[in-house]
Amino acid sequence: MRVALYTGTFQRDQDGVAKTIYRLVDTIVEKGMDLAVWSPLITEGADRGFQLHRVASLSLPLYKDYRIGIPKGIKRELDEFKPDVIHIATPDIVGRYFLRYGRKKGIPVVASYHTDFSSYLKYYHLTFLRGALWKYLKWFHNGCRATFAPTREVKKGLENRGIKEIHIWSRGIDTSQYGLERRSRKLRKDWGMEGRTVILYSGRFVWYKDIDVFVDVYRKLKSKYKDEVGFVLIGSGPREGDLKKSIPEGVFPGYLTGEELWSAYASSDILLFPSVTETFGNVVLEAVASGVPAVVSDVGGCMEIVEDTGGGLVATAKDTDAFYRAVSRLLDDKTLYKKIRSMGLDSCSKRDWTGVNKKVLDTYIKLVR
Repeated sequence: MRVALYTGTFQRDQDGVAKTIYRLVDTIVEKGMDLAVWSPLITEGADRGFQLHRVASLSLPLYKDYRIGIPKGIKRELDEFKPDVIHIATPDIVGRYFLRYGRKKGIPVVASYHTDFSSYLKYYHLTFLRGALWKYLKWFHNGCRATFAPTREVKKGLENRGIKEIHIWSRGIDTSQYGLERRSRKLRKDWGMEGRTVILYSGRFVWYKDIDVFVDVYRKLKSKYKDEVGFVLIGSGPREGDLKKSIPEGVFPGYLTGEELWSAYASSDILLFPSVTETFGNVVLEAVASGVPAVVSDVGGCMEIVEDTGGGLVATAKDTDAFYRAVSRLLDDKTLYKKIRSMGLDSCSKRDWTGVNKKVLDTYIKLVR
């Protein structure tokens, strides 16, 4: 089978979407399928036994770390590759081109829903575009033979928008990378966190991650627990300066990948992640797999991770007091903390990527037959 895959980013570890696509690519290659990947953002040396095509692109004024592709020269590349199935991970201009190409050639097209673009609009004061955006997304996804959603809640939300043929494609976790055994006393000492409970944030420093809630909870926790707690914020983004001013005692190790990231997770104690815009929330699964209970919002995909793994607590979205109470429960009740950590670790040990991705490959095969 020959699989053509388009994604808006194929830069290793850039975000949860990139991590997910990288793992899907690994599984496709492992299963012996021929693969070609198109993307405007590519990590050099990423082509491990498959074709890789860099798409012409322009920078996005509101989203500097990403680029919007231009469908230039793609027809010739697709004609030469002769795909049996097309998978679109980003419904942008190039994604639309792949969809139209597949439909014109009679090639089955599937899509995966990774980003809740609609929820971002209010943070950029563009809510007037919401109706037009959903009209386009409904047209786009219903033009595909199948759409993969990461959680049951996302599936339900898409169905309520009139999108059909939705399948759940969850996410796996590599426990050879994320695990409690990577906890480092030296790192905690370097952070200045000896004898403290480390409250962690991991993700982009942007307001649509609801980091204002994190800041408010920080203030309440410092008021009660004082030096018993410390705060580590992993990541980067346009609001980094604001965060450093708001959390002057916080540790900001920057954007971490690989062993540095795995060790940072395991060396923390509680993940506080109040975002309501996640379709899944890879950072939550990474924390839980590292033995770090997570406190998440009851809106978005993170809640489902906590419910399915038992590895955390759920708080009312945007409610600072609710998040504060949840974190306080984990700080004050050591028995509850150990129980939640143990449940999360046990659940994550059974979420391997190959098994999770098999559902996508099975759909490819079914559509091609």
